[in-house]
Amino acid sequence: MSEFQILLTLVICGTVVIAIAVDVIDMAVAALLGVCALIAFGILEQNDIGAAFGTAGGPLALLFGGMVVAHVLGKTGLFDRIGALCLRFVRGSGKRYLLLLVMLVAPICALLPNATTVILLAPVIIGIARALNVSFVGPMVITAIVSNSAGMLTLVGDPATFLVGSSIGMTFGEYLQKVSIAGLLAVLVIVPLLPRLLPEIWNARAAIPPAASLPKIEKPAFVVLALAVLVVMVILFLFGETLPTRIVPPEVAIIAATLGLLLVYTARVEPVEDVLRDVDWKTLVFLGAIFCLVQAFTKTGLLQGMSITLYEWFGAEYTLVALTMLGGIGLLSAVLANIPVVAASLIMVKGYLVAVEAVPELALGAGFAEWPDATVPVFIAMMMGATLGGNATVIGASANIVAVGICERHGERVDFMRFLRLGLPITLAQIVMSALYVLAFFWVTT
Repeated sequence: MSEFQILLTLVICGTVVIAIAVDVIDMAVAALLGVCALIAFGILEQNDIGAAFGTAGGPLALLFGGMVVAHVLGKTGLFDRIGALCLRFVRGSGKRYLLLLVMLVAPICALLPNATTVILLAPVIIGIARALNVSFVGPMVITAIVSNSAGMLTLVGDPATFLVGSSIGMTFGEYLQKVSIAGLLAVLVIVPLLPRLLPEIWNARAAIPPAASLPKIEKPAFVVLALAVLVVMVILFLFGETLPTRIVPPEVAIIAATLGLLLVYTARVEPVEDVLRDVDWKTLVFLGAIFCLVQAFTKTGLLQGMSITLYEWFGAEYTLVALTMLGGIGLLSAVLANIPVVAASLIMVKGYLVAVEAVPELALGAGFAEWPDATVPVFIAMMMGATLGGNATVIGASANIVAVGICERHGERVDFMRFLRLGLPITLAQIVMSALYVLAFFWVTT
């Protein structure tokens, strides 16, 4: 690639981000225009598009499957009952509402992809906000941020952590031992910030008359079968990779979506085409386009060049490299979707570890899992930077994009700056916590 094409790629990618930030055009259209420009100038070619969607396939399958399963569960009426129970717990208190939100979202995100959790709980979050007569935008943004943060509790909770963990052969159990505590700390950091970021909701009080009874479940058999689909999904997320056929999370999502569609079809709840029409295709298209933009950025060779730069700057000082990755990937994940950013950054980090002779050149290929213990914190820092850095902006994580889309469908438009006002302070606090965790991890393991 010529220097002109490299410069042009940076200009196009930067223009897309700025266009989204200043809200001059719909973000999906902006991303697609960027891809079209890269194609028109010959920077993106057919094989590049294929490579981008090869990387995007897993995360997009997770999102698609989660959206379908969430839609099916929404038809059971179960979440109407959950919403009524939550409203009873809140008792008209905005403070209890926000604390409940954290307690409700975090454990679910330990087992389900974060965007799926946002979709599942959105009716509950919005319903309580309306009962309290407060805006649901702030709680929905916090829901996305908590879901992203709690996604670090397990390997399957967030697509970015899954990408890193699976690329280095980290098992579900190893993840629990080495990273889950960081996920818990990332959630806890949010709580003391809530009264400062959302004082009008934290201090809200509303007189809510007690409901006479909980909403009825019209089709109990359908509820049981829908929950069975969810249970199968969770079990396969947890143990699918240990089976002889090794079913990975994206495949699990497709299986669960298929079972959900089969259930809807056989139970005659609604036409299958209505379920598919309700999928948030705009979010999927946007993320696919962002993967293409990052593929073009990767093609420039700048990331590969950074591998040598890291080696020249830091040598074998893994602690400094880890902290640099934490800050750098955190920043990139705020301005580009974190999933493709971390996919591209893996190339750079693995290249650095080869350059420093920590691993053989074989490590650049797929399937290598024999990473020295001293290098593992570098990958953990990548996970934390990508997952938590994505909390800062509306385009930083898939859950953010999904939450904003839900707000828009309920009549509230959330632009870049509106999300940033809540996301940035939380992200900065979480990145500081992450740096301390990485330092502590190095201290314990050396």
